Amino acid sequence: MEVPSIKIDEVSGLPDKAKEYLRSSGIEELYPPQVEAVEKGLLEGENMVLAVPTAAGKTLVALMAMLKKTLSGEGKALYLVPLRALASEKYEEFSGLEKLGLKVAVSTGDYDSSDPWLSRYDVIVATNEKADSLLRHRAEWLEEVAVAVTDEVHLIGDASRGPTLEVVLARLRQVNPKAQLIALSATIRNAADIAEWLGAKLVTSSWRPVPLKMGVYHAGRLFFNDGSVVEAPIPKGVDPVVGLATDVVVKGGQALVFNNTRQSSLTYADRVKSHVAKTLSQEDRSTLNELAGQVLSEGEVNRVSQRLAECIRAGVAFHHAGLAPSHRKIVEKAFRSCVLKVVCATPTLAAGVNLPARRVVLQDYRRYDPGLGYGPIPTLEFHQMAGRAGRPQFDEYGEAILVAKSQGELEALFENYVLAPPERIWSKLASEPALRSHVLAFIASSPIVAEQDLASFIQNTFYAYQYGPNTAYPAVKRVLAFLEREGFIASTPTGLVATMLGQRVSQLYIDPLSAVVLREGLAGKPATSPLGYLHLLCSTPDIPKVYLRRGDRKRLEPLLKRHASEMLLPIPDPLEDAYGYEDYLASLKTSLILHDWVEEKPEDSIIEERSVGPGDIYSLSQTARWLAYSAKELCRVLGLQNHLQPLHNLELRLKIGCREELLPLTMLEGIGRVRARLLYNAGYRSPQDLAKASITELTRIPTIGVETAKSILKQLGMLSEKERLP
Repeated sequence: MEVPSIKIDEVSGLPDKAKEYLRSSGIEELYPPQVEAVEKGLLEGENMVLAVPTAAGKTLVALMAMLKKTLSGEGKALYLVPLRALASEKYEEFSGLEKLGLKVAVSTGDYDSSDPWLSRYDVIVATNEKADSLLRHRAEWLEEVAVAVTDEVHLIGDASRGPTLEVVLARLRQVNPKAQLIALSATIRNAADIAEWLGAKLVTSSWRPVPLKMGVYHAGRLFFNDGSVVEAPIPKGVDPVVGLATDVVVKGGQALVFNNTRQSSLTYADRVKSHVAKTLSQEDRSTLNELAGQVLSEGEVNRVSQRLAECIRAGVAFHHAGLAPSHRKIVEKAFRSCVLKVVCATPTLAAGVNLPARRVVLQDYRRYDPGLGYGPIPTLEFHQMAGRAGRPQFDEYGEAILVAKSQGELEALFENYVLAPPERIWSKLASEPALRSHVLAFIASSPIVAEQDLASFIQNTFYAYQYGPNTAYPAVKRVLAFLEREGFIASTPTGLVATMLGQRVSQLYIDPLSAVVLREGLAGKPATSPLGYLHLLCSTPDIPKVYLRRGDRKRLEPLLKRHASEMLLPIPDPLEDAYGYEDYLASLKTSLILHDWVEEKPEDSIIEERSVGPGDIYSLSQTARWLAYSAKELCRVLGLQNHLQPLHNLELRLKIGCREELLPLTMLEGIGRVRARLLYNAGYRSPQDLAKASITELTRIPTIGVETAKSILKQLGMLSEKERLP
């Protein structure tokens, strides 16, 4: 039986200022799950796990607890999210709290800092990885956290991100046992397990402000889980996915199409745009043309941005991790404000920002997994995507639709997705790659750690809760042996201690195995070329490698032969170590993308020749930049001074994507690699050269407008009244 809603003014324990703020934000009463949370002790400091549908008000539950703790002077609020994009979204959402005198901050980068500046803030939004880094750096202000919220807690079951989230929660409970913990998720089958592990009250509900109908399309009809069957004729020759998306636009709604690959998201955006374009008003077209222009003005123009702009002019967009971050934000904002009618996206969107639509269409329920081939997606993932259906205040209900090609497939989709509950969440902490980093971090967090202290820490994890406290210890033992063998920790009569190298590796937030690879390569030669350094960085497990495709080996082997003397790691014998040799070539292929970037190759050329997207270039370059910095810091510990300057220069070049000669110019705000090259070619080789120029002279350079010219001279302290405008 659902709990009835109550007015905000009737919520006991919530400060009056908080009630006033919520009312001014348009929140007059609580939804049933929110009422249940309050009645179970949310505002009395009880730990809470909420497993309720998307748009059912999970964030407001967290916000009420945050307002209670901060406005009552009990301490800070820490809001944890899995993705940087989600951190930006939450920061914008919470920035209104500054009206109440609360200071709001967001922290997602720079893993080699305790960020002491955050001690001045009341509400802090951070990614799980950043929180882990802060714990490693023993940020003192963490002890002042009175409430910690973790969003998307079901990601504990994710092999790549789950262990970090699990360890952050376990460490927070250890560092600050009095802090209230609130865990949020739309889809947890075994939510009771999470709640018991965290010592939390459980709120679980199927209530939604906009009812959700899930179903399957087959042969011109929609079959829904409420037993209804709706005629949905699609014109002959039109793809059902395109027809279903267009149909909802014609009726005044929006559609999200989830595609199983990046290429499919582009293909379906192209297919649907001609249909959607016919529904647009003149006002729509004008707004969309401006939006397309905004896309083309952000960063370098390339084939991806041009194709995106073309789709946007028709009211449609595609969205995937290969898009530039700025373009993803433009698409998200435009869809949220109903400017865009259809977005074709990969499933990463389902786990990221909040983009509801009247209808969600799943193009394919299968996905390709390298080494395994095509297989069905988890039911949990379908529920995540389906949860995006239904826009509060806009739609009477939301629809999530799969597409079946036969009667048999229709029945299978109903059984395996529409009517099936999501899978249980299982901890992934016991994998050795995860344990390497987190065990070292635990040991490095104290002057000395008795083995029973480490055992106690492991016992407090979700893994130990699910599998028993002793099941992880064989893997822990292997990891301890590795860490001691490689010189990251040492055994003493009273316990384990982290060496100086181990301390630094933990602080740098890199995999200890990456540190081993970097040490091996850097100790072997006094210096090498940028390509040699890049190949070393790409040989670490911290950089995702680009897979080899048919024909790559034939192209890469001659290149490897030419540059063999520059490589810092020995080349495996292809006959004795076929896997190692293949991995070596994959690292080389990945490093060539970065080499193109720092050699100022146009983005469009990199996209075409290397089969990557702008977002891939950005993500890869930022990860490599951090590893270059980390390698430099390891050289300080290891006494490898010869590598310091080359690695420092490479770190700066990876940030900008330029040759070394442009670095002095790119130190100026607003001067990226394109403008820096144009200035350099025009004879402005340094800031000193620019200081001698006038606004008139600078505006003769392409892409340098009056405002940019003024900014350059202002930064150099040379802007004065005598400067003549063109």
